[in-house]
Amino acid sequence: MIDYALLLKEHQLKATFQRMQILEVIEKYGHIAIEAIYEEVSRIHSSLSLATIYKNIVLMTQKGVLTEIPIIGEKSKYEIIKDEHIHLICTECGTVIDKMLDDDTAIDTEKVAKTSSFSLEHRQVNLYGTCDHCQS
Repeated sequence: MIDYALLLKEHQLKATFQRMQILEVIEKYGHIAIEAIYEEVSRIHSSLSLATIYKNIVLMTQKGVLTEIPIIGEKSKYEIIKDEHIHLICTECGTVIDKMLDDDTAIDTEKVAKTSSFSLEHRQVNLYGTCDHCQS
């Protein structure tokens, strides 16, 4: 389990009640859209508004606590920042599967950046296709 207060502090954010609740829901589901986060949080704390959820998601994404995962034809999903990995995103059901970034893939992305005179800060590799479940 992640220490949310420490994670927020490491990214120069206060550990507010709202942020702690949002992070708890995201950790529970792994990859989740803002509206789904709101549904989960509002079951426990009905006083929290959708605007508050949006504001905190945007801020935590800007500060590097969360990563936004764009989903073609759907709203983005969010995850708590973790080691670099590849997202396998199903264009049928929207499922996101994490695969760790291996040395060869990391070297290839660094090579692309270097040959393009691009200073690589971080990478997010998203592969879009159809998951096993949707193929059957």
